[in-house]
Amino acid sequence: MIKKFASITVAVVFGLSLFALAQTESAAPTPNAPSASAAAAVKNMGTKVGTINIEQAIFTSNEGRREFETLAKKFEPKQNELKGLNDEIESLKKQLSAQQDKLNDDAREKLVKQIETKQKSFERASQDAQEDFQNQQGEIGNKILTKMGPVIQKYVFDNGYGLLLDTSQPWPRGPVIYPGPAMDITTQIVDAYNVQSGVAAPAASTTPKPAAKTTPAKPAATSSTPPKN
Repeated sequence: MIKKFASITVAVVFGLSLFALAQTESAAPTPNAPSASAAAAVKNMGTKVGTINIEQAIFTSNEGRREFETLAKKFEPKQNELKGLNDEIESLKKQLSAQQDKLNDDAREKLVKQIETKQKSFERASQDAQEDFQNQQGEIGNKILTKMGPVIQKYVFDNGYGLLLDTSQPWPRGPVIYPGPAMDITTQIVDAYNVQSGVAAPAASTTPKPAAKTTPAKPAATSSTPPKN
């Protein structure tokens, strides 16, 4: 999900200063006074520096919680299907482990091939499901962020911020080494967005998380003990 938001997050943060500048310049009485306009823009933009965890803001907003809970429920049947297939593979592996000394070469080879075939099928299905989930999760996140952008812009402009940094990615992957709690405006943005969106808080008290990827069954091990004919 982080990758899905990277480009749009940069666009939103970068766009904050442009938004403030455009708002000020549009109010300038004459187009022939760039110096006065620029001075007013700097004054109105403010000098405060703030931080925001964009991903957290999206996930913890009422709309985000509602949409991601719905998405998680949508993928429950697929998760159950993958779990059933994984359990089947594990059962076959136990069968091979318990009976391989009693099986002839053909029977043993047939069981090993059956396990390998099912395992490849499981891994493909698991990867496809995970990618599908992440893609849909990213679409939801970007949709919410598009609507949340103006809320962030208004808060920044109204409260005298000149720079706002995203802390979704911890340093060194992100630009902020240490985000001081006093500088963080994530909660304020979430509260403001909840009011604007009009979406009530979901009944669930926990924030939904991306679906966990089922651990693939390990390849069937071959025994060094010669099979009995």
